[in-house]
Amino acid sequence: MAGDDLYDPLGLDRRRPKRHLPLGAIFAASLGIALLAGFGWLHFYGNPSGGEPQAVATIAPVPAASVLPAHPNEARNTEKAGVATTAIENAADLEQRSGVKVVRAGGGTAPAATIIEVPRALDVTLAPAPDPRLVEPSRYGPLPRIGADGARPADVYARPLITPTAKTDAPRIALLVGGLGLSPSATQAAIVNLPGVVTLAFAPYGGNLPAAVAAARAQGHEVILQLPMEPIDYPQTNPGPHTLLSNANVAENTDNLHWLLSRFTGYTGVANFLGAKLTADPAAFSPILREIADRGLVYLDDGSSPQSEALRLAATAGLPAAKADVIIDATPEGIDAALVQLEAVARDKGLAIGVASALPQSVEKIAQFARSAEANGLVLIPLSAAVGKAAPAVVTSDP
Repeated sequence: MAGDDLYDPLGLDRRRPKRHLPLGAIFAASLGIALLAGFGWLHFYGNPSGGEPQAVATIAPVPAASVLPAHPNEARNTEKAGVATTAIENAADLEQRSGVKVVRAGGGTAPAATIIEVPRALDVTLAPAPDPRLVEPSRYGPLPRIGADGARPADVYARPLITPTAKTDAPRIALLVGGLGLSPSATQAAIVNLPGVVTLAFAPYGGNLPAAVAAARAQGHEVILQLPMEPIDYPQTNPGPHTLLSNANVAENTDNLHWLLSRFTGYTGVANFLGAKLTADPAAFSPILREIADRGLVYLDDGSSPQSEALRLAATAGLPAAKADVIIDATPEGIDAALVQLEAVARDKGLAIGVASALPQSVEKIAQFARSAEANGLVLIPLSAAVGKAAPAVVTSDP
């Protein structure tokens, strides 16, 4: 094996005598390795932080904000959000109280105070739907009803009314966007782009209405159901299946009404879709309004027919009702002017209701109007707060 070249390039000599480590050195090395391994196990596995830097901070409780709920949902939402306030005048005060030192480029000081409005920080959550108390089974599906404890869908399913910073006598505007549920893209755009305080109205003919309504309510939108009613030129203009008709008898209209009311749950009330002929006929329309009242709902007349008897007949039936003041998109080119008119009505009367369809231009313009409303001294409210006795009292965040 002397001629084996395997070891030559490495400079190894197999003939060199073998050396043996002392037993004491081997024992000492083994003990050291064992200690290091034990320390490593305790450091990483005995400490969930795995050796990361640690700090201990004292968390002092802050008194809860003084927000007086006047509606059951408001009390729940305020408690759920855990909102708290303290007397902090500016950003420098905040930094000093928190114990955090902020170093800014160029040695700048704390910026001016940023105002965070408490109601906007609240998690405005609508009551779950359906509420078992408010459901009556039928051959068509669940119908709304007044609960045995007197609970009404108009109240339980309403969006909590919270007015930020504005005085209680500030002009108020309720906005309703209708025609949802027919086009998935238009429905999604309205749900996402409009603030939750805008009420959404769904037609009864959508393919997956319960899911669409649930998505709207999850975003904080109060919802209502649009009822197809007979127009002047029916059947040339036909609102759709199960339209409520002036020449139908009470049983027929009631049956059609039940089909319409069963399409989804969680709505606070209903509104007409078309219906100039039916709403002008007290004999045919009164039984329908009584049925709506008996089910704990509210009614909105969309203002499209000057001959409508809806408000007068609703008062006789004990039905909370209101009439829209402005149809915002009666003409596509007049949306801006209609919104100006809506604001003028609110400033004159203290309250105005505007309705529109879920057309892309309408949704865009209404979203812009809603974003600037508070800066213009207006308060946006859900429709339930604008309709008769269904309206809960106002809560403000003013100190």
